[in-house]
Amino acid sequence: MTATAAPSPVPALFIDRDGTLIADAHYLADASRVQLLPGAAAAVANANAARVPVVVVTNQSGIARGLITTSQYEAVRDRTNALLRDGGAAVLATYHCPHWGQPKEPCECRKPGLGMYREAAAAYQLDLMRSAYIGDRWRDVQPALATGGIGILVPGIETPAADVEEARSALSARIFMAEHILEAVSIALAMIGARAPLQPPSGVQ
Repeated sequence: MTATAAPSPVPALFIDRDGTLIADAHYLADASRVQLLPGAAAAVANANAARVPVVVVTNQSGIARGLITTSQYEAVRDRTNALLRDGGAAVLATYHCPHWGQPKEPCECRKPGLGMYREAAAAYQLDLMRSAYIGDRWRDVQPALATGGIGILVPGIETPAADVEEARSALSARIFMAEHILEAVSIALAMIGARAPLQPPSGVQ
């Protein structure tokens, strides 16, 4: 009997939630207030059509701060997924970091840390080096520098000017800026399909 080979890891799109897929309401606790940003469902649907998995990764320090509960976070997550489905789009999984971060509550999962990405990669056989990292903050894009992937900043009304300058200074064959989420996903899909795998930075697995 011949053993079945394990599936090869595949690239994915790791997309931020607040300010990228939905309007940033700052510690959103009421699921009825979830609003998809223009083009969000279409962008995810384009990735679905290309058979590139979409994983949502979101920092949710409001849980540690006592501003939202885990149940409220889950309701907002489920409402976001439902609105995307209504728009013909689906995400593979959603990961969140509930911690406050340094120095209050150090952890490995708070972006730009790689904890959530590594967890998703292990669960779904994803190739972090060939993946794209998309969001409206520099911390959403920064994991691309650590993994060897593609980073795309989509500046929005809540994006700090310093984050835009950071992205501009890092523009390269690996770091991009896009005017909206549809453009960001188009860039990511084109790059994933066109580029050969790069060697990962030292120390990244």
